[in-house]
Amino acid sequence: MFKHILVPLDGSTLAEAALPAAALLAQKLGATVTLIHVMEQHAPQEIHGQPHLRDAKGATAYLTDVSQRCVPAGTHVDVHVHTAEVNDVATSIVEHAGELNHDLIVMCAHGRGHTLRLFLGSIAQKVVGMGSLPVLIIRPDDRGEVPPLSCTALLVPLDGGKDHEQALPVARALAQAYGAALHLAMVIPSFGTLSGALTVTSRLLPGTTSQMLELSAEEAEAYLAAQMETLKRDGFSGSAHVRRGDPAHAIADFAQELQVDAIVLATHGKTGTEAFWAGSVTHKVCSRCSLPLLLVPVVR
Repeated sequence: MFKHILVPLDGSTLAEAALPAAALLAQKLGATVTLIHVMEQHAPQEIHGQPHLRDAKGATAYLTDVSQRCVPAGTHVDVHVHTAEVNDVATSIVEHAGELNHDLIVMCAHGRGHTLRLFLGSIAQKVVGMGSLPVLIIRPDDRGEVPPLSCTALLVPLDGGKDHEQALPVARALAQAYGAALHLAMVIPSFGTLSGALTVTSRLLPGTTSQMLELSAEEAEAYLAAQMETLKRDGFSGSAHVRRGDPAHAIADFAQELQVDAIVLATHGKTGTEAFWAGSVTHKVCSRCSLPLLLVPVVR
């Protein structure tokens, strides 16, 4: 499970919103937290209306202050400033994570819908898109506050394939550490939410398309039942549910209905940042849901 957590900071209170979740995970899991700042070439004067960290000495002082101010006593905290200025901050963050043997990156997002932006512009989305480490995305609420990270119930969306099953080991480990329930969900499109080539097929062969969707729902029920049987045999509690409709909407609505604390979702981040954020279910879920989202990169 997670033993070394990396939290990139830029000097803003928005970025600091990731700290409570990182600290709670560290306390629960006995993990080390490393606060990092990467010096950026041609860094802006301000970030989110606050002074941006622009020199190594000031960055070190800031990280040290944050480690004492925002992380509970007893938590092992390291601070690190990458002093050589770089053009690609995201790549530097990922490289440091690999060099220092981090196994989780915790970052903060803000905004909703099409206005969703991740702190430091596109840096967090690039880190996710590189697909090297799990990334926990934390979302402040409408008041800018971050609710305490609780893991009494986790939602794991699946699609019936091996790729998305890669979220299960991470979810299982987290559930075991917290004694959390695991809820599995699979979304089958309804006739009216089909997209792409299936839209044309549904118009030409509506009856056949409806039958295919019903068959897919039946297969999904059987698939989730088998997954849940394995989980319960291993001592986990939870439930399995098949929903119909738009995947992102259904997942966000279901998370609210079940009152889960976080969503654990496998993602094909390596397909490219633009493709990943342009139309993926993951980005849409992040845009529609304020819950913490733990993204697990698919490894092929």
